[in-house]
Amino acid sequence: MSKSATTEAPVWQVSLDVPTCLEEPITELLGTLLEQPASAYCPLESDLSVVSAYITDRSHWNAAKGRLLKEQIQCFFPEEAEGLDLKIHCRKIKANDWQESWKRHFKPLEIGERLLIKPSWNKRKPQKKQQLVVLDPGLSFGTGQHATTRFCLEEIERLQITSQSQSLLDIGTGSGILAIAAVKLGFSPVKAFDFDPDSVQVTNENASDNGVLDQIQITKSDLTKLKPSTRQRYDFVCANLTHDILKSCADTIVNRVKPGGCLLLAGILKEQFPAVKKYFQALGFKQIRTQEEKEWKSGSFKAPTVEQGSTT
Repeated sequence: MSKSATTEAPVWQVSLDVPTCLEEPITELLGTLLEQPASAYCPLESDLSVVSAYITDRSHWNAAKGRLLKEQIQCFFPEEAEGLDLKIHCRKIKANDWQESWKRHFKPLEIGERLLIKPSWNKRKPQKKQQLVVLDPGLSFGTGQHATTRFCLEEIERLQITSQSQSLLDIGTGSGILAIAAVKLGFSPVKAFDFDPDSVQVTNENASDNGVLDQIQITKSDLTKLKPSTRQRYDFVCANLTHDILKSCADTIVNRVKPGGCLLLAGILKEQFPAVKKYFQALGFKQIRTQEEKEWKSGSFKAPTVEQGSTT
């Protein structure tokens, strides 16, 4: 979605009241279901938190998604959800009200020692060693606040070999945050793609705002339709995607990683991670590190160092 659209287009708030003990996991579940960032706040003198996400197309929320969200909550948290009256609301709000609400939730984020990510309205200055990425929240993932996005950022910063020129591919780029951060840290070349034209547009705008548009190749592509084999390989490949796409497209993903390169897998619920790990280990990838946060588990993997034959 373009930035002009976020100020002019109608916005709907999907929200529900939940016990404070379930605030964080239900925020993650709602965000995943709508493929939008979600947030929560606890009103004064209340023992319930309001979990919300925002959409610009009313058809993106329907009764079936409401039932699915309730089923997920009851499945993952049977004791806490027992007897809970889950009423989900979808109401139209003014776009300006939506924008102001996000300013309460998005704060500067330090990644390692070399990266600072902040919204444009925040006045914080980067330290001497820090590269700055300015990114405002939009109606898609990708401000670095989400656990899976943050893991990828941390691993890019941690695993980069600064004495070498390294390349990076961002699959399912969303807002472009990983690609933009990679350029700021010195990666080159950097390529990013997404099947969603709105994400491609937002990535272009964010890259331009950060002065790196000419350093990222941004395209609209569908991972599920790409040929598995390719001649172009990268030192780092980031795939922050759902577990089913990661498994079904595993060959396509690993064939884009250079021998000995790094593969970052995220967007995975913790109970789904073992199956994803098994797929990629069967393809010769060795797990380097995992991180579990809330309901999410992410992992970094090392590609086999044995040179593979040429591909078509």
